[in-house]
Amino acid sequence: MYFLRRLAYMIPLLLVISAVTFWLVRLAPGGPFDKERAPASPQIRRNLEAKYHLDEPVWKQYARYISGLARGDFGPSLKYRDHSVTDIVRQGLPVSMLLGWLAFGFAMGVGLPLGFITAVRRGKWQDHAGSFFALLTVCIPGFVIAPLLVLAFTIKWQLLPVALWESPAHAVLPTIALGLFFSGKVARLFREGMLNTMQMEFITAARAKGIPENTLLLRHAVRLAVLPVVSYAGPMLADLLTGSFVIEFIFQIPGLGVFFINSALNHDYTMTVGLALLYATLLIVLNLVVDFAYMLLDPRVKYE
Repeated sequence: MYFLRRLAYMIPLLLVISAVTFWLVRLAPGGPFDKERAPASPQIRRNLEAKYHLDEPVWKQYARYISGLARGDFGPSLKYRDHSVTDIVRQGLPVSMLLGWLAFGFAMGVGLPLGFITAVRRGKWQDHAGSFFALLTVCIPGFVIAPLLVLAFTIKWQLLPVALWESPAHAVLPTIALGLFFSGKVARLFREGMLNTMQMEFITAARAKGIPENTLLLRHAVRLAVLPVVSYAGPMLADLLTGSFVIEFIFQIPGLGVFFINSALNHDYTMTVGLALLYATLLIVLNLVVDFAYMLLDPRVKYE
């Protein structure tokens, strides 16, 4: 029943998000036809606005937009006029999702072992070195890491390609640049979870019974210690699956990131609202998946 209620709340929540986004993008100065190569005459401008119904009141434009969404249509793009927003999402989303999953795997593959080692070796050099690395990755954003990776691995050593999305080698640098920040967050969360779990009474009792330390940590402590990471994984995965706009822009990856940035710069209203709704949907669904995973990992968690 809990999950059914969450799914029922999803529709009105998305309506609110769409309405707020729809009105906010129109408050920005300028319009979608202000950056044409040649300034449009007043007559041409009126014809364009009439074609895309921009001459109507905002509430009527929003009602028309919602009716299109009900049919699964995000509307036409005001910048890429030979394509609809649905076409662009269909082309760019698989690329952004692949990059997001690769970065998610990288973040978990680096962050979980790092957090485990720093917790188990607390106070030793492994803890200090691992904690410093995790803190460093959290403090340095991806748009700083990306140019450094390009300078080192592409320009100086010429080991990897710098841009585009044509082979597995093209995915290495964007994956590292996008996932490194999140690996530090995962490591810090997992370390704190492990330290708290290792101080619980059932761990002390299990040690007193003579259970081997490795068995105790891997079978019992990890299951509870990973819960903060699971809670963080939902929003993180939603962020990664929609793609990091800056990272995709730097590496010129044909995902949704470039389209989102261009839609904001060019006042492409339908594109901006459509991508915002896509991100919100992913965030809501993945948070629901996190709640379900919580229930599986911790039997004490019950949803009414």
